[in-house]
Amino acid sequence: MEKATFGAGCFWGVEAAFRKISGVKSTSVGYMGGHFENPCYLDVLSRITGHAEVCQVEYDPAQVSYEALLDVFWRIHDPTSLNRQGADRGDQYRSVIFYHTSEQAAIARQSKLALDRSNRYDKPIVTEIQPAADYWLATEDHQQYFEKQAAQREVAT
Repeated sequence: MEKATFGAGCFWGVEAAFRKISGVKSTSVGYMGGHFENPCYLDVLSRITGHAEVCQVEYDPAQVSYEALLDVFWRIHDPTSLNRQGADRGDQYRSVIFYHTSEQAAIARQSKLALDRSNRYDKPIVTEIQPAADYWLATEDHQQYFEKQAAQREVAT
């Protein structure tokens, strides 16, 4: 198994997208890329930590490639929007790829360059590519949030 970590706005939607991919064995949401130890959700929302909301993906590279994960990452958010996705604003919602190996770093940089050169967007890609750092797991109520909400709606009906 290998890990991949992506920030693309609110981590709930990012996680939901990656959970649908065959070859993804598990996902979790949390925080990475800041300067504050063991932040909680409110710390990150207050914009004092420097952390991004991220989804960490554990995947089987024999079943799904890192390139395929990057394709999903690019499709699920606007990589030209600096510190914002939709109505969500702040550096915790930044577009960022945290790489775990030098191979991931090279693939991510090439993927970003190819997307920038594709002219798919009128603005340049602002996605950061950084080495993975300490990962702080969000609380259980944030994990698989959309699935839990759907289950609650089903029970209520």
